[in-house]
Amino acid sequence: MIKQATGADALTLAKLAIQMWDSHTLSELETDFAEIISSQNAACFIKYVENQPIGFAQCQLRYDYVEGTETSPVGYLEGIFIQQEFRHKGFAKELLQECQRWAKEKECSEFASDCEIDNIDSLKFHLAMGFEEANRIICFRKEI
Repeated sequence: MIKQATGADALTLAKLAIQMWDSHTLSELETDFAEIISSQNAACFIKYVENQPIGFAQCQLRYDYVEGTETSPVGYLEGIFIQQEFRHKGFAKELLQECQRWAKEKECSEFASDCEIDNIDSLKFHLAMGFEEANRIICFRKEI
């Protein structure tokens, strides 16, 4: 079962997300998800197996330029996660399809995503899901 998250699901999302985004605290993620869920321009979906949350996807509308796209807004996959023991069963694909369905309902004709340049697993997932690579960049920064 896949459920679109409501405000009551912010902690559930945070507990899943911290397994992927471990540089944040659980409290920070819970606050972030509560804000995301309340937005009309974003959605989160939770995958359940036997009433246990085992993964989530977060998507939103992006109105700024999105690499490789030609329209606005663009549906954008901000994050997707499935617990290790439930991977390779098609659950991430189901979550992605829910995000894409949501974006279509928001009148998007394009859907985009990104991953870190060295995240080979994410690259393989995106390609397997029908995404095409639009560009590769390396970003720089320095303190002044």
